[in-house]
Amino acid sequence: MIASGLRAVLLDIEGTTSSVQFVYEVLFPFARRELTDFLRRRWGDPDVARACEMIARDAVARSGDRATTEGDHATPESVAAEAIRLMDGDEKATGLKELQGLIWQEGYAAGRLTSHVYPDVAPALRCWAEQGMDLRIFSSGSVAAQKVFFAHTDAGDLLPLFHGHYDTTTGPKREAESYRRIAADMKLPTTAILFLSDVRQELDAAAEAGMRTGLVVRPGNAPVTAGHAHPVVTDFGQIDLQRL
Repeated sequence: MIASGLRAVLLDIEGTTSSVQFVYEVLFPFARRELTDFLRRRWGDPDVARACEMIARDAVARSGDRATTEGDHATPESVAAEAIRLMDGDEKATGLKELQGLIWQEGYAAGRLTSHVYPDVAPALRCWAEQGMDLRIFSSGSVAAQKVFFAHTDAGDLLPLFHGHYDTTTGPKREAESYRRIAADMKLPTTAILFLSDVRQELDAAAEAGMRTGLVVRPGNAPVTAGHAHPVVTDFGQIDLQRL
């Protein structure tokens, strides 16, 4: 065990391990371009059907009416239109994230996508893994998307370094209960977990649950407002797990 009692590091992705620009300028546009063709080709795929069902449920809950994305009414075009609406609103909808993840899986498998990670990330992850830390991800992107993302980075395959992945099916990232659920799944007290993110509200929720936190500041991230209580991290090499 690390001398400080810290036993795990939980990480966000966008703005933390990887640039916001890569997500918004590469991944999201790729999913948008491929969306309709992907749905037409894989309309009968069970994973695609499950993502479309989630999108339909959200649409019905929002409008109160039976959606054209639901059941016999659904077509690849109607689901694509709803997905684009969600993308335009930068919605963190679980069904959308599942669908995007499936599209990205194809892109990575075909060699059309390679994930960006900051230069300090891979060395730090390998060092922490060697120290016996339990490394996990909590991101709004689906678990499947997280796995394919880290399996195809510009620093190589980092997926074996992680012991677990969590997405919004665990709960909202800005609610303390989500972090308690993650700690329970990890079979660790929340105080033994360090959560790293670029979003203050996520860190506030993790801290409320009892986790230790670090506010990651990277080029291109949203400006950090004064008055937060989280240690600032600009490079993972600054983090000494022995002293936290």
